[in-house]
Amino acid sequence: MEPLASKIRPEDLKGFFGQEHLVGEGKPLSIAIKNKHLFSFILWGPPGSGKTTLARIYARSIDAKIYELSAVSAGKGDVKKIISEGGLFSKILFLDEIHRFNKAQQDFLLPYVERGDIALIGATTENPSFEVIPALLSRCRVFTLNPISDEDMKKIIKRTGFKTDKNAEDWLVKMAGGDARQAITTLENAYELYKKITVENLKNTLQSRFLKYDKKGEEHYNTISAFIKSMRAGQEDPALYYLARMVDSGEDPKFIARRMVIFASEDIGLAQPTALVVANAVFRAVEIIGLPECAINLAHGAAYLSRCKKDRSSYNAYLKATEDVRNYGNLPIPLNLRNPETKLMKELGYGKGYEKYSKDSFFPKELKDRKYFTS
Repeated sequence: MEPLASKIRPEDLKGFFGQEHLVGEGKPLSIAIKNKHLFSFILWGPPGSGKTTLARIYARSIDAKIYELSAVSAGKGDVKKIISEGGLFSKILFLDEIHRFNKAQQDFLLPYVERGDIALIGATTENPSFEVIPALLSRCRVFTLNPISDEDMKKIIKRTGFKTDKNAEDWLVKMAGGDARQAITTLENAYELYKKITVENLKNTLQSRFLKYDKKGEEHYNTISAFIKSMRAGQEDPALYYLARMVDSGEDPKFIARRMVIFASEDIGLAQPTALVVANAVFRAVEIIGLPECAINLAHGAAYLSRCKKDRSSYNAYLKATEDVRNYGNLPIPLNLRNPETKLMKELGYGKGYEKYSKDSFFPKELKDRKYFTS
C-alpha cells in the first residue's frame, strides 16, 4: 500500500510548500525550471524538508528522465546501467543519502558528471563539505533547505484531507519539528488506529510505534548526547555502551568520529592537547577502514578521550571573545599591529612601534583590559 506521504506529493512548484528562498519567484530553482536548464546540484537539508520532492519536480518540469538510487544500497554497477541506457532524453541521477557513497564510488561517478552523461542531484542531511569529494562538489551547486515552517506545515497537514482541531494541529506541528514526512505519517497512522485525529490519539500513535534507533530523529540526538556526556564525565564504560548502540543501529561512523574531534578541543583542550591528535587519527582511520572494523578505532578513541583530564578554558574563552566581536563589531586594529605593505601605510604609522614580545595589550583600545581565560 502506497504511503500517504507519497500519494499527496506535489508534482509541480504550485503545490510545493516551503523553501521559498529556492523556489520562489526569481529564485534559483524556479529560474532553472522556467528555463529548462539542466545542471548538477546537491540538496542539503533536514529530513522531511522536500529534497526528493524537489528533485522529482525539477526533472519532470525540464522533461528529463530521473533515475533514483539510494547510496546506502547502490553501487558502481547501478550507475553503469543507467549510463548505458539509450535514448535521446536528458538523464538525471538522483542519489539519495549521497554522503553514504564512499570516496571510491564518488571518484567513479565524477567523469560521467564531468562529461555530461548524466546530471547529478544528490540529497543529504550531512554537510556536503565533509561528505562529498572536492572534485565532485565543485561541479555541483549546493542548495540548503530549511525545516518546514509552522505556517507551511499547516498547509501540508490540510492537504492530507484529515480533519484536525486546532489543538491537534498545533501539537502535530510542534511534534514534527519541520519534518513534513513525519507529520503526514503520524496523521495517517493515527487515523488508521483511531479513525479520529485528537491530541491524545496522536500521542498514543507515537507511543505505540516500535522505536529502534532513528538516525534522523530524537533517538539519534539523545544517544550522541549521552555518548558525549559520558566521555565528559570520564565514564568510559557508558561511553562505550552508547557507542555500541550507535554502531549497531547503523549510525554513520564518520558522524561519531567528527563529534569526537570536536570534543577533544571543546572539553579536553589544554589539559591534554594530544587528544586532538588522537581524535583526528580516529577520524582518519574511520575514513580509510570503514565498518565493521573501524568500530575498534572508535572504541579506542572513546576510551582514551573519556580518561583524559578535562579543560574547557580555551572554548569558554573563545565564546567570550565571540560575544565581544558581536557586541562591538570590527573595532579598529591598533596601528602597530597592522602590516605596512605600502609606503603610504608606513607613513601612516602601520607597524610603527611593534615589539614581538611586548607586554602591552594587543587588543583594540576599547577592550584593553579584557581577560577571557580564567585559569
